[in-house]
Amino acid sequence: MPPPADSSGSEPTTTTETTTTRRSEPVESTPGSTSAQGLRSSHEDDLATRRRDEYGGTNIGAAFFGWLVAVGMTLILAGIVGAIAAAVSANVNITQSEAERQAGSIGIGAGIALLLVLMLAYFAGGYVAGRMSRFDGGRQGVAVWLIGLLITLLVAGVGALFGSEYNIFQRVDLPALPIPTDSATIGGLIALAAVLLGTLLAAFLGGKAGQRYHTKIDRVGT
Repeated sequence: MPPPADSSGSEPTTTTETTTTRRSEPVESTPGSTSAQGLRSSHEDDLATRRRDEYGGTNIGAAFFGWLVAVGMTLILAGIVGAIAAAVSANVNITQSEAERQAGSIGIGAGIALLLVLMLAYFAGGYVAGRMSRFDGGRQGVAVWLIGLLITLLVAGVGALFGSEYNIFQRVDLPALPIPTDSATIGGLIALAAVLLGTLLAAFLGGKAGQRYHTKIDRVGT
Protein backbone atom coordinates (compact mmCIF):
# COMPACT_ATOMS: atom_id res chain seq x y z
CA MET A 1 0.00 0.00 0.00
CA PRO A 2 1.51 3.41 -0.94
CA PRO A 3 2.21 5.90 1.86
CA PRO A 4 -0.53 8.42 2.46
CA ALA A 5 -0.09 11.86 0.98
CA ASP A 6 0.25 14.84 3.27
CA SER A 7 -2.27 17.58 3.62
CA SER A 8 -0.81 19.60 0.75
CA GLY A 9 -1.26 16.72 -1.67
CA SER A 10 2.46 16.32 -2.53
CA GLU A 11 4.39 13.10 -2.03
CA PRO A 12 7.11 13.05 0.66
CA THR A 13 10.72 13.52 -0.46
CA THR A 14 13.08 10.78 0.67
CA THR A 15 16.47 11.42 2.29
CA THR A 16 18.29 9.28 -0.31
CA GLU A 17 17.20 11.46 -3.20
CA THR A 18 18.32 14.60 -1.35
CA THR A 19 21.73 13.11 -0.60
CA THR A 20 22.23 12.02 -4.21
CA THR A 21 21.29 15.45 -5.48
CA ARG A 22 23.74 17.14 -3.13
CA ARG A 23 26.59 14.82 -4.11
CA SER A 24 26.09 15.46 -7.81
CA GLU A 25 26.44 19.19 -7.38
CA PRO A 26 29.93 20.45 -8.43
CA VAL A 27 32.19 21.88 -5.78
CA GLU A 28 33.18 25.38 -6.67
CA SER A 29 36.74 26.47 -5.86
CA THR A 30 37.12 29.53 -3.75
CA PRO A 31 38.90 32.60 -5.12
CA GLY A 32 41.60 32.23 -2.49
CA SER A 33 42.61 28.70 -3.57
CA THR A 34 42.68 29.67 -7.26
CA SER A 35 44.87 32.67 -6.49
CA ALA A 36 47.27 30.52 -4.44
CA GLN A 37 47.61 27.97 -7.25
CA GLY A 38 48.29 30.72 -9.75
CA LEU A 39 50.99 32.25 -7.55
CA ARG A 40 52.62 28.85 -7.01
CA SER A 41 52.66 28.13 -10.76
CA SER A 42 54.09 31.57 -11.52
CA HIS A 43 56.81 31.09 -8.89
CA GLU A 44 57.80 27.70 -10.35
CA ASP A 45 57.97 29.19 -13.84
CA ASP A 46 60.20 31.99 -12.59
CA LEU A 47 62.52 29.49 -10.90
CA ALA A 48 62.74 27.38 -14.06
CA THR A 49 63.56 30.47 -16.12
CA ARG A 50 66.26 31.57 -13.67
CA ARG A 51 67.82 28.10 -13.66
CA ARG A 52 67.88 27.96 -17.44
CA ASP A 53 69.38 31.45 -17.69
CA GLU A 54 72.11 30.57 -15.19
CA TYR A 55 72.90 26.95 -16.09
CA GLY A 56 71.70 26.70 -19.68
CA GLY A 57 73.84 26.87 -22.79
CA THR A 58 76.87 24.83 -23.78
CA ASN A 59 78.76 23.10 -20.98
CA ILE A 60 82.36 22.83 -22.22
CA GLY A 61 83.46 20.62 -19.33
CA ALA A 62 80.67 18.12 -19.89
CA ALA A 63 81.34 18.14 -23.64
CA PHE A 64 85.04 17.44 -23.08
CA PHE A 65 84.38 14.49 -20.79
CA GLY A 66 81.79 13.27 -23.27
CA TRP A 67 84.44 13.35 -25.99
CA LEU A 68 86.80 11.32 -23.76
CA VAL A 69 84.05 8.73 -23.35
CA ALA A 70 83.57 8.69 -27.13
CA VAL A 71 87.30 8.05 -27.66
CA GLY A 72 87.31 5.25 -25.09
CA MET A 73 84.22 3.65 -26.61
CA THR A 74 85.82 3.85 -30.06
CA LEU A 75 88.91 1.99 -28.84
CA ILE A 76 86.87 -0.69 -27.07
CA LEU A 77 84.39 -1.27 -29.89
CA ALA A 78 87.10 -1.18 -32.56
CA GLY A 79 89.04 -3.79 -30.61
CA ILE A 80 85.98 -6.02 -30.39
CA VAL A 81 85.22 -5.66 -34.10
CA GLY A 82 88.87 -6.33 -34.95
CA ALA A 83 88.92 -9.47 -32.82
CA ILE A 84 85.74 -10.75 -34.49
CA ALA A 85 87.14 -10.01 -37.94
CA ALA A 86 90.40 -11.79 -37.10
CA ALA A 87 88.52 -14.84 -35.85
CA VAL A 88 86.35 -14.97 -38.96
CA SER A 89 89.30 -14.57 -41.33
CA ALA A 90 91.19 -17.31 -39.49
CA ASN A 91 88.34 -19.76 -40.02
CA VAL A 92 87.75 -18.82 -43.67
CA ASN A 93 90.48 -19.54 -46.22
CA ILE A 94 90.68 -16.69 -48.73
CA THR A 95 93.47 -16.54 -51.26
CA GLN A 96 95.17 -13.29 -52.19
CA SER A 97 93.58 -13.28 -55.65
CA GLU A 98 90.10 -13.71 -54.16
CA ALA A 99 90.77 -10.92 -51.69
CA GLU A 100 91.84 -8.62 -54.52
CA ARG A 101 88.68 -9.42 -56.48
CA GLN A 102 86.52 -8.74 -53.40
CA ALA A 103 88.44 -5.67 -52.26
CA GLY A 104 85.51 -3.37 -53.00
CA SER A 105 82.97 -5.32 -50.96
CA ILE A 106 85.45 -5.90 -48.14
CA GLY A 107 86.25 -2.19 -48.02
CA ILE A 108 82.56 -1.26 -47.94
CA GLY A 109 81.88 -3.73 -45.13
CA ALA A 110 84.80 -2.40 -43.10
CA GLY A 111 83.65 1.17 -43.69
CA ILE A 112 80.11 0.38 -42.52
CA ALA A 113 81.41 -1.39 -39.42
CA LEU A 114 83.67 1.55 -38.60
CA LEU A 115 80.82 4.01 -39.13
CA LEU A 116 78.62 2.07 -36.71
CA VAL A 117 81.45 2.01 -34.17
CA LEU A 118 81.92 5.78 -34.39
CA MET A 119 78.18 6.44 -34.18
CA LEU A 120 77.80 4.27 -31.07
CA ALA A 121 80.83 5.94 -29.50
CA TYR A 122 79.56 9.46 -30.14
CA PHE A 123 76.09 8.52 -28.94
CA ALA A 124 77.65 7.43 -25.64
CA GLY A 125 79.71 10.62 -25.49
CA GLY A 126 76.66 12.78 -26.15
CA TYR A 127 74.70 10.87 -23.53
CA VAL A 128 77.36 11.52 -20.89
CA ALA A 129 77.48 15.22 -21.75
CA GLY A 130 73.69 15.51 -21.68
CA ARG A 131 73.47 13.63 -18.38
CA MET A 132 76.13 15.85 -16.79
CA SER A 133 74.37 19.04 -17.91
CA ARG A 134 71.08 20.36 -16.61
CA PHE A 135 69.69 21.79 -19.84
CA ASP A 136 70.18 21.71 -23.62
CA GLY A 137 71.14 18.06 -24.02
CA GLY A 138 71.18 18.23 -27.81
CA ARG A 139 73.54 21.19 -27.69
CA GLN A 140 75.90 19.29 -25.38
CA GLY A 141 75.99 16.42 -27.87
CA VAL A 142 76.83 18.78 -30.72
CA ALA A 143 79.61 20.26 -28.55
CA VAL A 144 81.06 16.76 -28.10
CA TRP A 145 81.09 16.34 -31.87
CA LEU A 146 82.72 19.75 -32.41
CA ILE A 147 85.47 19.00 -29.89
CA GLY A 148 86.17 15.70 -31.63
CA LEU A 149 86.27 17.42 -35.02
CA LEU A 150 88.57 20.21 -33.84
CA ILE A 151 91.00 17.82 -32.14
CA THR A 152 91.02 15.58 -35.22
CA LEU A 153 91.83 18.52 -37.49
CA LEU A 154 94.49 19.78 -35.06
CA VAL A 155 96.21 16.40 -34.80
CA ALA A 156 96.04 15.89 -38.56
CA GLY A 157 97.54 19.33 -39.13
CA VAL A 158 100.38 18.71 -36.67
CA GLY A 159 101.09 15.34 -38.26
CA ALA A 160 101.16 16.84 -41.75
CA LEU A 161 103.39 19.70 -40.64
CA PHE A 162 105.92 17.87 -38.47
CA GLY A 163 105.73 14.34 -39.84
CA SER A 164 103.88 11.10 -39.21
CA GLU A 165 105.76 10.49 -35.94
CA TYR A 166 103.59 13.22 -34.39
CA ASN A 167 100.34 11.62 -35.54
CA ILE A 168 98.67 10.69 -32.25
CA PHE A 169 95.95 8.64 -33.89
CA GLN A 170 98.48 6.27 -35.43
CA ARG A 171 100.41 5.92 -32.17
CA VAL A 172 97.34 4.97 -30.12
CA ASP A 173 96.00 2.87 -33.01
CA LEU A 174 92.74 4.75 -33.41
CA PRO A 175 90.68 3.56 -36.37
CA ALA A 176 90.57 5.70 -39.48
CA LEU A 177 88.43 5.52 -42.57
CA PRO A 178 90.29 4.43 -45.73
CA ILE A 179 89.93 7.83 -47.38
CA PRO A 180 92.56 8.54 -50.04
CA THR A 181 94.77 11.52 -49.24
CA ASP A 182 96.23 12.03 -52.71
CA SER A 183 92.96 12.66 -54.51
CA ALA A 184 89.44 13.52 -53.41
CA THR A 185 87.56 10.62 -54.96
CA ILE A 186 83.78 10.35 -54.95
CA GLY A 187 83.89 7.32 -52.67
CA GLY A 188 86.17 9.11 -50.23
CA LEU A 189 83.94 12.18 -50.12
CA ILE A 190 80.85 10.03 -49.57
CA ALA A 191 82.58 8.16 -46.75
CA LEU A 192 83.72 11.42 -45.16
CA ALA A 193 80.21 12.91 -45.37
CA ALA A 194 78.71 9.74 -43.89
CA VAL A 195 81.11 9.86 -40.94
CA LEU A 196 80.52 13.55 -40.26
CA LEU A 197 76.73 13.40 -40.52
CA GLY A 198 76.42 10.04 -38.76
CA THR A 199 78.51 11.01 -35.76
CA LEU A 200 76.82 14.43 -35.53
CA LEU A 201 73.37 12.85 -35.48
CA ALA A 202 74.45 10.20 -32.97
CA ALA A 203 75.98 12.78 -30.62
CA PHE A 204 72.86 14.97 -30.81
CA LEU A 205 70.52 12.07 -30.06
CA GLY A 206 72.78 10.90 -27.24
CA GLY A 207 72.66 14.35 -25.65
CA LYS A 208 68.87 14.42 -25.86
CA ALA A 209 68.69 10.96 -24.31
CA GLY A 210 70.94 12.05 -21.44
CA GLN A 211 68.77 15.09 -20.73
CA ARG A 212 65.68 12.89 -20.29
CA TYR A 213 66.96 11.95 -16.82
CA HIS A 214 66.58 15.55 -15.62
CA THR A 215 63.25 15.93 -17.40
CA LYS A 216 61.85 12.88 -15.58
CA ILE A 217 62.95 14.36 -12.24
CA ASP A 218 61.23 17.67 -13.03
CA ARG A 219 57.96 15.86 -13.72
CA VAL A 220 57.86 14.25 -10.26
CA GLY A 221 55.31 16.00 -8.09
CA THR A 222 53.82 18.11 -10.88
